[in-house]
Amino acid sequence: MCTATYLPLRSGFVLTHNRDEAPARNAHKILRENLATGDRLLFPRDAKAGGAWIVASRSGKTACLLNGAFEKHRHEPPYRRSRGLVMLDFFGFDAPDDFFGKYDLAGIEPFTFLFFARERVVELRWDGSQKHLKNLPAGEPHFWCSSTLYPAEMRERREQVFRNWLKMRQKDEKTLPADILKLHFAGSVGDPENDFVMNRAGRVCTVSVTQIVRNDARFRMKYRDLLGGQRDVRGMALAADL
Repeated sequence: MCTATYLPLRSGFVLTHNRDEAPARNAHKILRENLATGDRLLFPRDAKAGGAWIVASRSGKTACLLNGAFEKHRHEPPYRRSRGLVMLDFFGFDAPDDFFGKYDLAGIEPFTFLFFARERVVELRWDGSQKHLKNLPAGEPHFWCSSTLYPAEMRERREQVFRNWLKMRQKDEKTLPADILKLHFAGSVGDPENDFVMNRAGRVCTVSVTQIVRNDARFRMKYRDLLGGQRDVRGMALAADL
């Protein structure tokens, strides 16, 4: 998995994420979880491993996860901890940089971790032996897709679909979340196995689409379960004291 896009707004951002996974790992709704720190999380939970691939918090931190780092790696279980649980561990750290610098990733399968906050976008790639940390411009659009499912040439083709959409899109911020959501459902490279909503003989397919729209005061999470037809929408006010 997966495909993710980030679009800046004047007072926030839009993060949209397609999850490509085995159907048995699909989630059906958004959960709310309170942390001992006083923070509160919203996220869909993996039906098999219990982790998460996209999370937003009352403290203003948002993150999502893609399998793989730079290129497809050899799957060599057993791994010490699932990547989805590593995602939830992140929200137990008071400062994101503490997680980036101090969290022990030895024995964890390679992944790409994306962190979003007010005027900050951070990309952490773990290749199985080394962390690769990069700060990205928060005022620019960004696109990612999983290296485990899409080789470099296909990643470039899929990103070009996104870049072409950027050139043609309406400039009205009010319609931006709905417009990018349409792209996540309809974006195509002319191949059902590699389109934005993909299907590889039912073994791996796009099981859900999640979108987070954040402004200075609150965020809204929309979740669409593509297999079960379920929809869920949750909102939360941001807490300035966390």
